[in-house]
Amino acid sequence: MNEKVSEKVNWPVTILLLLGLITIAFPLYMTIVIAFKQPSEMTNSISGLLSLPKHWSFSNFAEAMRVTDFWHSLLNSFLITAVTVVISIVLHSMIGYAVGRSKAHSKWYNFVYLYIVSGMFVPFAILMMPLVKQTAQMGIANIFGVILCYVVFYMPMNLLLYSGYLTNIPIALEEAARMDGATTWTTYWKVIFPIMKPMHATVAVITALSVWNDVMTPLVIMSGSGINTLPLAQMTFQTQFGTNYNLAFASYLLALLPILIFYIVCQKQILNGVVNGAVK
Repeated sequence: MNEKVSEKVNWPVTILLLLGLITIAFPLYMTIVIAFKQPSEMTNSISGLLSLPKHWSFSNFAEAMRVTDFWHSLLNSFLITAVTVVISIVLHSMIGYAVGRSKAHSKWYNFVYLYIVSGMFVPFAILMMPLVKQTAQMGIANIFGVILCYVVFYMPMNLLLYSGYLTNIPIALEEAARMDGATTWTTYWKVIFPIMKPMHATVAVITALSVWNDVMTPLVIMSGSGINTLPLAQMTFQTQFGTNYNLAFASYLLALLPILIFYIVCQKQILNGVVNGAVK
């Protein structure tokens, strides 16, 4: 006889997952509802805030795009994010390869690894004022300076991910390539770099999310330059007299779409990259 195995529900975990779902879904619901509402529909009551719009209109989105100069701000954000991601993948993967393969048998590389990774524990508030002064003196208080700062800021985390992922790649592959006459440079680009594709996707998404949503770095570096990213442009909805929530939330949804699409495209590689990079 086939006996049915009864599966017990892990209620503590299930409850935590439901709470997590509510925590994420509720703010998203509020953002969508308020973005489509007219200012006249906004009330102080809970039912008024939670209720669906009487008439679904895209007028808030059109006005938000006009106020924030959406296409120029989007182009600036896309340029900064794309260049930062490309440079991070190329540069940080090379550093991760050089340090990750050498730190096990070299005290110097081990020190370099620990020194760079320790940068994750330095708060941005400590670096903010020196960076503002330094970028101004060097004449890079612009998009280039912001990209340079991002490449340095995310190097510790990306080095940690790449060096961890390298432990899953057998050294025998590199030895076989050298036996065939390949140089270290050729071995890296022809053998190692393609194998690290899942980690490239993980680094790309983590870096892109951080850069796309960041406000402080472009605010303090490009202050007074007239160049806006999407997060900076959205600050126009907040004044000393209040906040236009309808336009602000419509603008938030517009800014969310590009990075959400990017995440969906890369999601198949992310889990594999994170899991393999965590294995030691």
